Amino acid sequence: MKRLWPILRDYLMITAGAVMVAASVNMFLTPNDVVMGGLTGGAQLLQSAIGTPIGLVTLLANLPLFIIGFRALGGLIFGVRTIYATVVMALAIDLLAPYLKPVSADPLLYTLYGGLLDGLGVGLVFRARGTTGGVDIIARLLERRFRWRPGRSILAMNMAVFGVAFFAYGPEKVLYAILVAFISSVALDYTLAAGSGARQALIITDQPAAITQALLHELVRGVTMLEGQGAYTGEARAVLLCVVSRSEISFLNDIVSRADPNAFVVIGDVQEVHGEGFVPHAPPKG
Repeated sequence: MKRLWPILRDYLMITAGAVMVAASVNMFLTPNDVVMGGLTGGAQLLQSAIGTPIGLVTLLANLPLFIIGFRALGGLIFGVRTIYATVVMALAIDLLAPYLKPVSADPLLYTLYGGLLDGLGVGLVFRARGTTGGVDIIARLLERRFRWRPGRSILAMNMAVFGVAFFAYGPEKVLYAILVAFISSVALDYTLAAGSGARQALIITDQPAAITQALLHELVRGVTMLEGQGAYTGEARAVLLCVVSRSEISFLNDIVSRADPNAFVVIGDVQEVHGEGFVPHAPPKG
């Protein structure tokens, strides 16, 4: 049961996150002609134009991105969880629409709560090592390659959809959509505990080579090997030091548990990290 609980917990988080995104679409955004951006926003525009279901269009548009993400972002674990999240979200948008009634036509309320629900929902899915598809996959690729914050990269990509929405809904609705996207990006980064913070992992293990190779090639993070000694046994133990972003903690735990289920892992907050993969060193003054 102990081994199954982390998996069950992740899928519960993915389910909750996907339903929160669906609630944002049905209760706050679509009834007020506010697009979300990304593929879902494109599906909203199509629904307004020709009446196609938002969830179904979103699901079909995600198929090519599944292939890219499956190969680049963690293989089977990423692929299954992302497909699950996208299917749950698509079904929730279409099937729960009769039950998730519009809550408010007040611009302040639907902008604030629509963006908040969307960002929190996507953040929960990210924390469970999946995405809701669409630009989320692209955001994870950019985070992996360039260490860009997911919330900010998603906000930038959504601008293309807003350009189309300008002609469909008018400038006022686009202004609200931009506010929704901004609130969503802040909520997403907050959920991931992003920003300048990072996590330091100390891993005491009997399988240092296997864990090191996995961290280097799967997580693409540097590892420092230290020498330790058990105070009680006096035996030499390998200690690995690895600094990762907070959104990568679940990946690190999964790598360690696969390579050495008996490893002892200590994870702590890091106030600042300067160097490759994080904040660059400041140039010398003068």
